[in-house]
Amino acid sequence: MKRSLLAFAGATALIGASASTPVAASTPRLADILGYSFVGELTAAEHVDRIAWVETVRGVRNVWAAAGPDFRPHQVTRYTQDDGQEITHLRFSQDGGTIVYVLGGSHDANWPAEGNLAPDPANSPVQPKVGIWTAPFDGGEPRLLSEGDQPAVSAKGVVAFVKDDQIWSMPLDGSARPERLLFDRGKDRTPLWSPDGSRLAFLSGRGDHDFVTVFTDKTHPLVYLAPSTGRDDDPVWSPDGQRIAFSRQPGRGGAPEPLFQFHPRPFSIWTADATTGEGRRVWASPVTLDGSYPQNGDGLGLRWMADDRLTMITTLDGWEHLYALPTAGGAPRLLTPGRFMVEHVSASRDLKTLYYAANTGPAKGDDDRRHVFSVGIAASAPRELTSGTGLQWSPVAAGRGVALVAADAQHPPAVALADGKALQPVHVAVPDYPARSLVIPKPVSFAAPGGFTIQGQLFEPAGGGAKHPALIFVHGGPPRQMLLGWHYMDYYSNAYAVNQYLASRGFVVLSINYRLGVGYGRAFEQPDHWGPTGGSEYQDVLAGARWLQAQAGVDPARIGIWGGSYGGYLTGMALSRNSDVFKAGVDFHGVHDWSLDIGEEAGHPVERYEKGDWQQLMKTAFEASPDAQIANWRSPVLLIQGDDDRNVRFDQTVDLARRLTQAGVPFEEMVIPNEIHGFLRYDSWLRADRATALFLEEKLRP
Repeated sequence: MKRSLLAFAGATALIGASASTPVAASTPRLADILGYSFVGELTAAEHVDRIAWVETVRGVRNVWAAAGPDFRPHQVTRYTQDDGQEITHLRFSQDGGTIVYVLGGSHDANWPAEGNLAPDPANSPVQPKVGIWTAPFDGGEPRLLSEGDQPAVSAKGVVAFVKDDQIWSMPLDGSARPERLLFDRGKDRTPLWSPDGSRLAFLSGRGDHDFVTVFTDKTHPLVYLAPSTGRDDDPVWSPDGQRIAFSRQPGRGGAPEPLFQFHPRPFSIWTADATTGEGRRVWASPVTLDGSYPQNGDGLGLRWMADDRLTMITTLDGWEHLYALPTAGGAPRLLTPGRFMVEHVSASRDLKTLYYAANTGPAKGDDDRRHVFSVGIAASAPRELTSGTGLQWSPVAAGRGVALVAADAQHPPAVALADGKALQPVHVAVPDYPARSLVIPKPVSFAAPGGFTIQGQLFEPAGGGAKHPALIFVHGGPPRQMLLGWHYMDYYSNAYAVNQYLASRGFVVLSINYRLGVGYGRAFEQPDHWGPTGGSEYQDVLAGARWLQAQAGVDPARIGIWGGSYGGYLTGMALSRNSDVFKAGVDFHGVHDWSLDIGEEAGHPVERYEKGDWQQLMKTAFEASPDAQIANWRSPVLLIQGDDDRNVRFDQTVDLARRLTQAGVPFEEMVIPNEIHGFLRYDSWLRADRATALFLEEKLRP
């Protein structure tokens, strides 16, 4: 991710990344391919030309930063261990002189561990704690402020944060001990200071309803904004600090809805006086699927912009797009028309322009890439800031241009600057990365039952020759999209690297963007009979295998499959339903019995007198699970999971292992004690990915 040997061409991709780039004759080691640098958490200071980001190389995470006008990079922290403690929530102080961050935790989990324990993937005998840390922008020894999470830095130099579901605070300079800032009966989260730092907004969680709440000081009562039975979220301050805008969804409850179909999830936008709490509804979404509260990417992404305009992401036209809404009321105005999705939105300092990433552009395959655009909130058309066969995402304002993360098919993510003319690299963390040994995946598509056209990326071994064994890769999520290059999520950058390694070992790999995934419109994301209601997306996986079998360079008798999470579920579906097609598979932390998993999703209907179609769903959910077809499962499988998984319960793999044993199905297993769902250590990924490659080679390339 950085300057030196890596230069950028035009406003597109990294130099040396064209399809004509020769591939090295030698096969790279897996450890070298996994030795890429990943960039996350790119953020900009609000009032000065400074940016910061987190860089991870072989499991070692560090904060890096750069200042305008030249934005020369420097390392802020000096961590040296692959300790599995993630760095998140980068924040700048008002003057840009201090960087605040969170060390530790699991911020992509579906639920906390019992007792709110922080992950301990390095097996430390000393219990890890999630902590708020500060470091000087220019470098220096980091300092622990307090245990806690979700820091917010005020204009007055106070850090508010969440600890034990309550709001705490302490001075940024550490001159006083942390203390609980206020008492609130709810479970509090998401602290947000007013622009002048005099008041704090936060969310008070009450279970089936939530309040947006304002704290002034200990002599003033808390102010709950327009309290209702609804679930309020997404608070944003007006630039003058007098009002707050927020979203409202209905509270949990009501009669059971039919569980076999998607239902509208309407929401509304409100504004309220931060002093009195009096509020008014600005706009209400239509009660339609397209009008539902957005579930993917940035979520609603509500912002209070200049000229008293709010902006948000909704799917009113069937795609995740940006809309502008006057706070006085009226209809939202579409800012980003087209058949693409918007992600990674940020605002200019003057609050008149939005920067965003979208899967659109003139190049073939751009719906499986990301490029960066800007759009003014007044009546103006979007402007393309990057294009070509590379990928760019996470734009933030930086001086006279935009800082972003750039990658392509061969070169891993790196921070760069876009000034409207060219992309300039800021830093290349691994200048000797074996980029030239990576292949350029090809965009492909094929038909699947139900009228769906499925897109994917085809990795072909160099050199051609005899027919090759082939693999299907299925991503997790499922609201994800694999791309024609390195990914903006670390989990899927790992998957991309493994697919490249498998191609270097002689496998043809087809990565499938099956129905349920993002990037192709709301209707594609919400198909009938999905997952526990029928598993219809498995048809896309099987169709992909049939397509592979028809390719000239593929041995149709040697097809395998691998994937993680939802991809693990689809791997299990493939092996249990079509061992005649899929001769081996690797299942990372997959769901194997939906009926064990859906109680919470369906609102615990077993606890209610009204059951709706709960029993019918439980039957269908089991039938749409790999466990239901164990009798037909013959192909060998490798099961991999960390036993501190907080997204898919470990009992899913324990249960499947018992069933496979009883059925006499050959399987191997790798259990990584104390690892979570998205492994936190490079060593964990290396061990698991090496086992994956060896297993597939043994079964498909004896």
